[in-house]
Amino acid sequence: MLHHLLEKIKEAVISVLPLSLIIIIFSLTPMFTFGTNEILVFSASTILLIIGISLFTLGADVAMRPMGEQIGSSLIKTKKIFLILFVCFVLGLLITIAEPDLSVLANQVKEAINSTLLIVTIGIGVGLFLVLAVCKIIFKIELTSLLMLFYLVVFGLTSILIANGNSAFLPLSFDSGGVTTGPITVPFIMALGVGIAMTIGGKNASENSFGLIALCSVGPILALLLLGCFSKGDVNYAIPNYEITDNFFKTFFEEIFVTMKEVSLALILIVAFFLIVNFIYIKLPKKKLIQIGIGILYTFIGLVLFLTAVKVGYMPVGFQIGKEIAEKGELILVIFAFMIGLVVVLAEPAIHVLTKQVEDLTNGSVSKRSLLIALSVGVSLSVTLSIIRIIFDFSILYYLVPGYLLSIALSFFVPKIYTAIAFDSGGVASGPLTSSFILPFAIGACFALQPVDKILLDAFGVVSMVALTPLISIQVLGFRSVLSKKVKKQIRIRKINESEDDKIIEFN
Repeated sequence: MLHHLLEKIKEAVISVLPLSLIIIIFSLTPMFTFGTNEILVFSASTILLIIGISLFTLGADVAMRPMGEQIGSSLIKTKKIFLILFVCFVLGLLITIAEPDLSVLANQVKEAINSTLLIVTIGIGVGLFLVLAVCKIIFKIELTSLLMLFYLVVFGLTSILIANGNSAFLPLSFDSGGVTTGPITVPFIMALGVGIAMTIGGKNASENSFGLIALCSVGPILALLLLGCFSKGDVNYAIPNYEITDNFFKTFFEEIFVTMKEVSLALILIVAFFLIVNFIYIKLPKKKLIQIGIGILYTFIGLVLFLTAVKVGYMPVGFQIGKEIAEKGELILVIFAFMIGLVVVLAEPAIHVLTKQVEDLTNGSVSKRSLLIALSVGVSLSVTLSIIRIIFDFSILYYLVPGYLLSIALSFFVPKIYTAIAFDSGGVASGPLTSSFILPFAIGACFALQPVDKILLDAFGVVSMVALTPLISIQVLGFRSVLSKKVKKQIRIRKINESEDDKIIEFN
């Protein structure tokens, strides 16, 4: 176990170091008013972030993935379709309500919309679409067809929302699709899909195991759009307190207990559900349960440290950096956004769970390295485009409509497994670091460039952009692989033809 932990720490350092170095180097330049305290707060938060990611990813390997796979396979073996769908709905609802990543977003918009209403609405959306995702696996429904259908519904509701004058709901609705697939939800739901798909079997079992995250990301968008269609009155927004603490240790210990409560609720729901299913159906040996228990402990400690670090250090620093760079110049802001986008996705804890599972299930044909490069480029473009939108103050639909049309169009030309991985990656890429660093960064930039009443319309939506661009970049990766195979095939045919021509004996 110690050897695995050291590997995870090494991975976490490589992931987080580029982001932290860029921020520290920029903070030391004359353009910032950062003092020694701000740099120390950020540095201490970075160390905790590295430890947190290491423990979380180890816990996901030891506990979360085995739990999800065991529940998925045991439920399918009952062959009771209504029981399976009911359990999946309850599971999706409870995990989403307890997802700390969603709490981060809810706390940043609590002045505009009631936090409990927001979380429960999103939870119902995830629960319903987890049921739909399981039906997709059981009945072998094509993912592209479902995505086309429901994104048509999404943009249909969007037009109704705009007609009703509630366009302030738009960026928040699309952001909700990204934040719900957070560090607790992703490992469990992905493993659940693997357990169900592998138990059902078939030649496309690996491919069918993907797509759950993609569909669970659509549910919250539809749920909040519906809420917006039926709500009346203006949505008022107030900027949360993003002050950098003067006493890191005091603030850290105050925040850690709040985070422990949030993470405990999330894990208790999952563990209780697993133990009930295990008692009735799975009946794992005591040794295996102890191993899972140790993994849950690692997950708990890792998530608490990670989320506390981003709340205490990364959120206030993100806001301050966005605000100060925007005041210095729009071009510098765009360049910085591009640089941050390249590295921020590497520090998302659930990304490492996704890339490992993709590499395992595709037997290395989709490598971790190529997937991370595609994600980094996609997220970099999304953050840059979001900052450009803040500068010029236009609707997010100018990005989302052509973006989703292009991503669905690409799905007809690439291997299906790339489409499933791409849409899953979109949800995973927009994790807690996006909502707790990139979003405050965008809010800070918007605060400096636009009136306060524009923040909900212009700054929000960055999470949905981070969720969108990987859909295109990863499918482009798949498209490139298809072209590469065709080129190799043509070269091989040409060589065969040339060798056959060489064998021809000509008589004069």
